[in-house]
Amino acid sequence: MKLPLDFYEQHDTLTLSQLLLGCELVHESAEGITAGIIVETEAYLTGDPACHAYRKKTNRNAAMFGPPGTLYVYLIYGYYHCLNVVTGPEDIGEAVLIRALEPTEGIDLMGQRRGLDPATKAGLRGLCSGPGKLVIAMGVDRQQHNFSSLTTGPLYIRPRSLHDFEMVTTTRIGITQGADLPYRFYVKGNLFVSKW
Repeated sequence: MKLPLDFYEQHDTLTLSQLLLGCELVHESAEGITAGIIVETEAYLTGDPACHAYRKKTNRNAAMFGPPGTLYVYLIYGYYHCLNVVTGPEDIGEAVLIRALEPTEGIDLMGQRRGLDPATKAGLRGLCSGPGKLVIAMGVDRQQHNFSSLTTGPLYIRPRSLHDFEMVTTTRIGITQGADLPYRFYVKGNLFVSKW
């Protein structure tokens, strides 16, 4: 069951960053189904200097200005891609970065894509414990998935399957501007969080 459009429409970006924790990201690809519980997110808001939409709409960030529930996939460091859920009203430019997943389905396929052995603790933990890692493990492709909808496409989010967890709110990591804002959220004690 996919989260409906109104889930993305009725909540602000910071609230969605928290509500997405415990939900399950799923990709039904030709290679097979992969899925993982979202255990870490970061919010990027209008007026936030770290937000790609801070200055204006460009070809690179155009998906970020789409309707809520749109996917925004971008290239970072010239090699890795990051997956974001567009959360603000259309033409506003806000999104939630999915930072880490706890793998739940298609783990062997994830291991093949990442070149890791998920039978080992380190291999399993390394599959999706970071935004670039999870994009590779989940088979996300910028050309195919950027601008696509989480409500109609083969890449979607299921309702929360992880309950009764403690959430940590902290500052974001890997950025220089807006680094002091408490816009990062993660499941306390979860082994798959990118960094504690």
